[in-house]
Amino acid sequence: MTRVAAIDCGTNSIRLLVADVDAGAGTLTDLDRRMEVVRLGQGVDRTGRIAPEAMARTLDATRRYAEVCRELGVEAVRFVATSASRDAENRDEFVAGVRDALGVEPEVIGGVEEAALSFRGATGVLGATHDGPFLVVDLGGGSTEVVLGERTPEAAYSMDVGSVRLTERHLLSDPPTPAEVAAAEADVHAALDLAAEHVPFGRTATLVGLAGSVTTVTAHALGLPAYDRAAVDGTVLPVDAVVAACDDLLARDHDARAALGFMHPGRVDVIGAGALVWRAVVRRVRADVEAAGGSLDEVVTSEHDILDGIAWSVAERTSASA
Repeated sequence: MTRVAAIDCGTNSIRLLVADVDAGAGTLTDLDRRMEVVRLGQGVDRTGRIAPEAMARTLDATRRYAEVCRELGVEAVRFVATSASRDAENRDEFVAGVRDALGVEPEVIGGVEEAALSFRGATGVLGATHDGPFLVVDLGGGSTEVVLGERTPEAAYSMDVGSVRLTERHLLSDPPTPAEVAAAEADVHAALDLAAEHVPFGRTATLVGLAGSVTTVTAHALGLPAYDRAAVDGTVLPVDAVVAACDDLLARDHDARAALGFMHPGRVDVIGAGALVWRAVVRRVRADVEAAGGSLDEVVTSEHDILDGIAWSVAERTSASA
């Protein structure tokens, strides 16, 4: 048994998982799982740099996570940074700040590795209840990873579309205008066309959505009065119910989104774009599956994602070096 900490620093949020992992038995037991919206990717798409205030928010959260790790007696930590950090000119400053705060070297990983970690985290708990091949979609703030496989990834691609990136680029009105929605959809459709050259969507037996935009859409489809991780995790929804929930979130204005009891305050201004991306992905995958002679009637939501994949990787590294 190894006590590990996994930190996933994305474009919109930074998340921590502290878990006891038994690699031999194949079990991962949560001790602490938390998230803060820090919006590290604020303005990165426009300026190419991490804004000073975004850097400060993220490093403050990292210091708080370091204290949690000390209190829980963590043996090994892995800090993974994704889209915003990959794209920023001043990422070296960010890396140095994390090293000082946490005492480990942050790893700014590429989209393919990000997809593989997400696949590992999600499918580790789904294989016994759903059929493969799995198409795992990790919808982030700056990028969206798609990865297809049975037990291991067979094809993966990272799309440069996400909830923060598309909000800042296109969805500037409240609610967004039809022209803004059309421009954002054009970006997503172009990204999906490129992804389909690398990942055969038509082979999908089970479509699995991960991360905050997807879980928020799911909470909306379920009509939850408040966010309930246990209720969301593993939910199976009809495709049409997912699309309807996305439609409704995209059409609402800021106040109507904020009034939803399950909505995290840090996601209110970007969930419309997240819903737009998820709607486009679900529709495209269903169409490609049908074109291949199959059917896709349902979508699975998982709360087990890249954090779980990172935790498994930390435990395996620790075992290998022991």
